[in-house]
Amino acid sequence: MVLLRALDVFFFVFHTAWIVFVLVGWAHPRTRRWHLAVTLLTVFSWVGLGYWYGWGYCPCTDWHWYVREAMGNPPPYASYTRFLVESLLPVTISRFYVDAITVIGLALATATSILLNTLSFRRRETETVAAAPRESEE
Repeated sequence: MVLLRALDVFFFVFHTAWIVFVLVGWAHPRTRRWHLAVTLLTVFSWVGLGYWYGWGYCPCTDWHWYVREAMGNPPPYASYTRFLVESLLPVTISRFYVDAITVIGLALATATSILLNTLSFRRRETETVAAAPRESEE
């Protein structure tokens, strides 16, 4: 039971940190490449794995729910985001709103990450070309 409790806490912290990073990891230039990778991995899970397991599938949620069921404390919802919001705040939120906010948040974070990474790549490419030695004109 101690191991299950530790895993429950681990998944709560890890999954919450993952979500926060997906939402704001694009903001710092040093984390943008990692953010893009994590965000695309999340999109792949939701859509790619979701094709077989159900749209929006997340292995982290699946594993966390398995731990909670083994503890005799099954999750009240299928949505981890709803579970997280209602665990941390004294509110009740409908599935529709939680799903809408979650999808919009991921879409905005993904678009922002792609845009900022593209701009950074182009800037580095321009700086490389500008810094390259030029052949002397004869």
